[in-house]
Parts: sequence; structure tokens; C-alpha cells
Amino acid sequence: MRIFTAILFASTALSLSACERPVSTNTGAPDAAEAPAPTGIEGRIAVTPTQANDSYYTAAAAAVSARATGDVKPAKNVILFIGDGMGISTITAGRIYAGQKRGQTGEEYQMAMDTLPHMALSKTYSHNFQVSDSAATAVAMVAGVKVNGRTLGITKDVEFEDCAAAKENTVETLFQLAERAGLATGIVSTARITHATPAATFAKAASRDWEAPSDMTAEGAGDCTDIAAQLIDWPEGDGFEVALGGGRRNFTTTEQVDPEEDKRTGKRDDGRDLTAEWTRKSNNHTYINDRQGFSGVNWASETRVLGLFESSHMDYELDRPEDITLEPSIAEMTRAAITRLSQDDDGYVLMVEAGRIDHGHHGVNAARALEDTDAFDQAIAAALEMTSADDTLIIVTADHSHTLTIAGYPSRGNPILGTADLPNGESLKGLDEMPYTTLQYANGQSACRMVDNKPDCSRQDLSEVDTTDKDFLQPALVPLYSETHAGEDVAIFASGPGSELVNGVMEQNEIFHVMGRASGLVEVD
Repeated sequence: MRIFTAILFASTALSLSACERPVSTNTGAPDAAEAPAPTGIEGRIAVTPTQANDSYYTAAAAAVSARATGDVKPAKNVILFIGDGMGISTITAGRIYAGQKRGQTGEEYQMAMDTLPHMALSKTYSHNFQVSDSAATAVAMVAGVKVNGRTLGITKDVEFEDCAAAKENTVETLFQLAERAGLATGIVSTARITHATPAATFAKAASRDWEAPSDMTAEGAGDCTDIAAQLIDWPEGDGFEVALGGGRRNFTTTEQVDPEEDKRTGKRDDGRDLTAEWTRKSNNHTYINDRQGFSGVNWASETRVLGLFESSHMDYELDRPEDITLEPSIAEMTRAAITRLSQDDDGYVLMVEAGRIDHGHHGVNAARALEDTDAFDQAIAAALEMTSADDTLIIVTADHSHTLTIAGYPSRGNPILGTADLPNGESLKGLDEMPYTTLQYANGQSACRMVDNKPDCSRQDLSEVDTTDKDFLQPALVPLYSETHAGEDVAIFASGPGSELVNGVMEQNEIFHVMGRASGLVEVD
């Protein structure tokens, strides 16, 4: 899938006198000598973001307010888990896959996300697309508005690749508000850290493609700043405490050889080594690029870590050697991030994205997508173990779905990656007398194959094919160069303070308002 990315503009600062006021006022406080120490929540100031007059913002705020029938218990911490492309069919297939991987029939297996007590459906369309991309959907979740596809950190008034208009129409994300309030912030992704979803937390860009200066060839790019530079130059608070993922090439120059691949260099043609700029910020700023560096960090300290473990995206979970890996898993990165962010007594806001679920689906490769779904669920389990529902709001959702289907009447416990078989082992067959797989895609590159240098779009006979092999590409209906996103609603699971506001069928941008209300960072009527 093509990836689109970003630009840097300093956000307009809000006036404390006009836009800020305490979340609550305690009129019955005990004498100062008897007063308990501040919790880090009572002192928070709720603010009104610059996009508060946007029609999508006001509608979503009103919808969440209507569900808040009483006082919402404050959340000291917020963790937003995003399974990129993790639609309902991926959750179901992933659950069965994970269970079968652990010796069960599969259908009865319970994932960590299944245990969260509140859930809803999320409508994922963007301002201009019925089926959206990851940039617009991420902005909806972190800023509370729907925007045009392939844009980051700007309102619906800005068209794709219009740098000039983007400078005048930015939005403020929950991560910006958290930094201004003195909270710690972090992002974790198995994709490039400059990729659409993690970049939505900080970047202002008329194109999600603008990850490095060399990407900014469009006429409308103007003098806008690339996404990687925006991360390093982010002016909010004291900046991210933790940023872990892939995308090393966007932070290093065309003269710098990649530490893992001596034939690969960075992409920056402006001469800026952003990894060096990060470490020069303070004695506490650390840059790491492999497992050895990851293991050497004291996460229970004040260190501030930029970890870039691959030149581009991190490895699929299935492609990591069993005996040794060069990069941490998403669960390990999540544990590290929570440990580090928890050092801040004022609380934190964290995003964790499983970006490669999406990439597996784009490649019509269900095995890799489902293994990464299981790895993502282990990260959720780690967060549930390390936090308390008394003070931490956890939301698990997807930005959009994919065209994966589960069908065909296979027997209970049939391998989810296999052909659809009856209890006696006999394969169910189509009218063409050929077996079919339980998992298929509505479109994608496997709809046709080359036979004698000619495209053959007829169904393949899978009788002698190992469809459970990790490299098998599930059959697709419509031939495309890459499988597409799907537009049906996705799930939202939630636990902790404010999670009761997650119910029914929600607009995707309402997720921001749930987090903003629960954390006390966003002004509510």
C-alpha cells in the first residue's frame, strides 16, 4: 500500500484566559495542612481545541455528552490501541488462529481484547471517502473531526497536497493537549513511526506521503516540513517521552549507511541527521536501533527514547527467527513504553499501533495478518496486566477494515488457514468441483496468476496446495495490484474510567471525545 505523510506547522497556542478552565472546583476542601497531595488529575486544565467549531467536532461532542448521564470518573492515563486494518472478520479469524496455535479448536479461544467490558461499533468513513485510508481515520480518533483522505493534522477544508491551505487549518490532537498539560506521551508502532497512524498524533501535513524531504515532490508541497522532522521539532510541552517503531530511513541522510543493510542509506536529502538531533536535545535523550539498544535502556528512569528498529516497517511477526530477533516485539515495546511513561506522576497518553496487520491483508496474506493480530493482542494483555482499570482508560479499535471473508461451512476446529472441510476431512467444493479456502478476499493480486506468460483469472485447484503455508496467498475475486480497505464498521473495545461512554454505533471521531472527557484534557459543555 502506498503511504502518505506530513508537514510541520507550530500549532496556534490557546489563550488560558479565553479557552481554559479547571475541570472541577472543590468547594469543600480541607485545610491546607490536612489536604492530601495532588493526584495529578485534579490540577488538569481542560481546553477547547482549535477545531472545536468544526461541524464534525460539535456533533461528536454532543453525541458523547448525551451518553454521559452522570459524572465520568477521571482517567489518569489513556492508552489507544489501533489494529490497523483489524476489521471484525480479522478479529474472528485471529481469535480462531490464536486458539488453534495454542492447541485448541480455536473458536472458543478468548483474546485479551475480548475481555474488555464495554464495546461499540465505529463508522470509519472520512469526509470525502466512503472507504477511508489510515490517515483520515487516525485524525478522527486523535482530534475528533473527520477530514479528507490522505491528510494529517488538518481540517476538512484542506485538499490533499495543498501545503499553503494546511498551514492555516490545523487541528490539535489529544497528544498535543496532553503535552501542554504536563502529561507524558508516547507512540509505538510496528510500521514506520512516520506512517499515517502514528504520525497523526503530531504531524500537520496535506499529504501523508511527505515522510522525508525526498518525498515532497508534489507541486503543492511548497515550503512545508516533512513528517520525520516534525517529530524531532515537535514544539509541544517537552516532547514525546517514547517513540518506538520502524522508519529509520526517514531520519537519516542519503550519505548515512543503514546499520543493518550496508547497501541501503537514509532518504533525507537535506543533510539533517535527525537521530543525532534527538540525542543532542538533552542528556536524557537516547536513540536506539536494535534489540541490544532496547535491552540496554533503563525504562524505569527519565530517559527519553527514540527507537527505530528497521529502515522501513518492522518485520512481520512470522518472519522473526525463533532463536533470536534483532528487534523487539509489539508486546515488548508496549511494556517498555508503559514502564517509562508511568514514571510521570501526572499521567500519560499512549498510542500503540499494530501496523502490519494492514500490510498482510494488502498482500492477501492472511497468515501474516493473523499472526500480527495475535501479537497485537499480547500487547493488549501486557497493558491490562500492567495498569489498573481504576485510573487507566484503554481503548482497542481499528482504523478501518479489509475485504477478508470467512465462509463456506467448514467443520468446528477446521484449520482457519485451510480449505473448508467437513468433519470427515472431505473438502467442500464449488460448482467447478474444486475445493475452496475458508478465508478469501473480495479483491487483490491473487485473483489472477501468470500461466505461460498470460494472466489466468480462473480458480486455482487447491487440492494439492498447502494453504496453511505462511506464504500462501488467499484467493481473491476482483484482480487488483493490491487488496483494498473495506468500509464496514469496526469494533471498539474499552475498559477503565470513561469506558462506559463506548456503546452503540459511534462515529469514529467520537473516540477522541471519550478520551478527552475521561482524561479531563478537553473542555465539555
